[in-house]
Amino acid sequence: MSEIVKTKLRNIGTSFGVILPREVIEEKGLKEGQEIELTILVRKDLKLIEKSFGMARGAKPFVRDRTDRLARLKK
Repeated sequence: MSEIVKTKLRNIGTSFGVILPREVIEEKGLKEGQEIELTILVRKDLKLIEKSFGMARGAKPFVRDRTDRLARLKK
């Protein structure tokens, strides 16, 4: 099960690292040295994703033609 956790990238020596909140570590039962997988979403990229796949802003809601359904039921 995935979970979205907001954190900052931190400088650790000549590399960067991510610090996970203690609550997440305890909830997931994570241990030091355990291998985990991360999905990286950069905030500026989310706007493009929302624009591409989100609901169309300003679009009228879809209204189904009730008479079409009633005609099929009478057959």
